[in-house]
Amino acid sequence: MPNDDQLPPSTPLPPMSLAGVRVLDLSRVLAGPWCTQTLADLGADVVKVERPGNGDDTRSWGPPYLKDDQGADTAEAAYYLGANRNKRSIAIDIANPAGQDLIRRFARGADVLVENFKVGDLARYGLDAATLMAENPGLVVCSITGFGQTGPYRERAGYDYAVQGLGGLMSVTGERDDLPGGGPQKVGVAVADLFTGLYSAVAILAALRHRDATGQGQRIDMALLDTQIAMLANLGANYLCTGRAPGRMGNAHQNIVPYQTFEASDGYLILAVGNDGQFAKFCEIAGRPDWAQDPRFARNADRVRHRDLLVPQIAAVLKTRPRQDWLGQFEAAHVPCGAINDLAEAFADPQVQSRDMTVAMPHPLTEQLRLVASPLKLSVTPVAYRRAPPLLGEHTRELLAEIGCDAQQIDTLLHEGVVG
Repeated sequence: MPNDDQLPPSTPLPPMSLAGVRVLDLSRVLAGPWCTQTLADLGADVVKVERPGNGDDTRSWGPPYLKDDQGADTAEAAYYLGANRNKRSIAIDIANPAGQDLIRRFARGADVLVENFKVGDLARYGLDAATLMAENPGLVVCSITGFGQTGPYRERAGYDYAVQGLGGLMSVTGERDDLPGGGPQKVGVAVADLFTGLYSAVAILAALRHRDATGQGQRIDMALLDTQIAMLANLGANYLCTGRAPGRMGNAHQNIVPYQTFEASDGYLILAVGNDGQFAKFCEIAGRPDWAQDPRFARNADRVRHRDLLVPQIAAVLKTRPRQDWLGQFEAAHVPCGAINDLAEAFADPQVQSRDMTVAMPHPLTEQLRLVASPLKLSVTPVAYRRAPPLLGEHTRELLAEIGCDAQQIDTLLHEGVVG
């Protein structure tokens, strides 16, 4: 055996922003798990509480499923894997009084609790915010629902798709109503869920800063519909300033021209001219410097008013040459533009690869699980990929031991079906 001073030095793990923060995660599907995965990526210890037997609904939302090392499908859906890394899983029957007692014990040692039960459901189990905060006054409780804890819709179940419709997003997404293919269209990913998860993480961090300064926890009331209304951003401001509801514009922009897709001779490209200087550069490349001098087109406000006259002329010019010719010239002149990639092309893009936007992690069912990486780039406290998305109840014994259960008590809880 070598002496200690002969052993290679261990590589210390970099510090993490949320190291030491314990999050009790009673959420499922997407908005809540997206929030807690963000916290976990930043170093929080996230304990994911799931139903014995089935677990998070998204475990079965497939195909596709994770394949094992022999190429066979496992029971782990890709949907679930995308929102649950860096967590530990314990399966607890919340309807069982003994299970409720376990959750209260976990909550007493937690900094944050995230849940997305229907309004009032946790009170039936004695696990509502008021009860838990009476035992742990510094606890931050974040409740995520479709419509919030107040208002006439508070008892409705909330789903991203329905909220995209109710909250106005589908009225501004998709092709114009007067063109082929026009009509309501949802966004291709569950943006109301994802935005709510991110807003929830921001609110939790703010509440933790207050708690650290004062010792006082608080409740956070997050709603998908609220978030959907907020994320309308400039379109919501357009309506409030004018009283006129904007409609669908397809790939065009409500407030900027030219800012949309155009067809080149061999495919589509994006042109995103954001100011008048960029428009003048574009006009030079397009061989139409006169457009930049035309009082109908010289300023963005004029281009917006005369888009139906200008856009067809731009389309005719851009269709005369291949898209790579255009993109090369536009990029050299700093005229904002871009290709339109599918996901295979996006992940193969050299910029995406250089930014390390995929990560490979060992998983109990396969040697290498590839996941989309976190976009958070912190210079001192970087994101760390510590745990693959857990199997259902993978850490049940470990976590019960941490709250003081001995081996015999754990065996009894497993035998009685309180935990799984």
